[in-house]
Amino acid sequence: MITLAIAASLLIGILLGILGGGGSMLTVPILVYLAGQDTKQAITTSLFVVGVTSIAGLISHARAGRVRWRTGTLFGLAGMAGAYAGGRVAAYIPDTVLLVAFALMMLATAAAMLRGPRKAEKQAQGELPLHRLLLQGLVVGAVTGILGAGGGFLIVPALALLAGLPMGIAIGTSLLVIAMNSFAGLAGHISGAHLDWNLALAVTAAAVLGSLIGGRYAGRIPQHTLRTGFGWFVVAMGLFVLSRQTGPAALAAFPAIAAWALIQRRRARRTENPSAAGVVAPSPEPATRH
Repeated sequence: MITLAIAASLLIGILLGILGGGGSMLTVPILVYLAGQDTKQAITTSLFVVGVTSIAGLISHARAGRVRWRTGTLFGLAGMAGAYAGGRVAAYIPDTVLLVAFALMMLATAAAMLRGPRKAEKQAQGELPLHRLLLQGLVVGAVTGILGAGGGFLIVPALALLAGLPMGIAIGTSLLVIAMNSFAGLAGHISGAHLDWNLALAVTAAAVLGSLIGGRYAGRIPQHTLRTGFGWFVVAMGLFVLSRQTGPAALAAFPAIAAWALIQRRRARRTENPSAAGVVAPSPEPATRH
């Protein structure tokens, strides 16, 4: 099973390289269900793995100009404070509660990604205001520290939907924030959990290789495809973790989520293209002669 966990770690890196997130969501279940670690040990290990892997993936995105350094640095600094505090708090939360909260957060984030940006969000331009940037970074950092997730599954939507960054730039920028948050969260966890360094380094090596592969393809995938793929990946992982903690009945939510996503996409298309919904735009009135 350890060999399988290391092999699966390659996918962690690919997801981080392409999507800017998802790696930590996959790392925790892999370490719990394949490597046999307890939840808190898996969270601590995942923070180290994802932090190092994010730095490796960041390099290729930076070379391609897909990193917004100011936004990422400010978001990350606020996130580091939240991540350290969250890591200290997590020691007092039961493992089952941590994993259920982890799954529910993934499903909520997936809903935002599959819904797509609202009209106002699409018009967002420039940098996010400083106070909102710091507040969102603090919240994401706290979640990172508590749940052991690098935060990409929250950072990418925040940067894409709220800050108005193109999806490709949001992904590249998120890797900078993920690395900062992960190491701050690790500092909060390390005193309360034993880290198996042999396993951590083996998983990290495989994940770094995957991130280099994923980074080469990130800029070649259409924005809509990235957003949709990211959202459905998070749905699948969220339902899997939730079903392991609450029973297979949780999987019954998948048809409802799929139907909701389909309705939201149709509404978005009708808003963008009124003629597709049978609405004919009024023709301009002829100019009045004087």
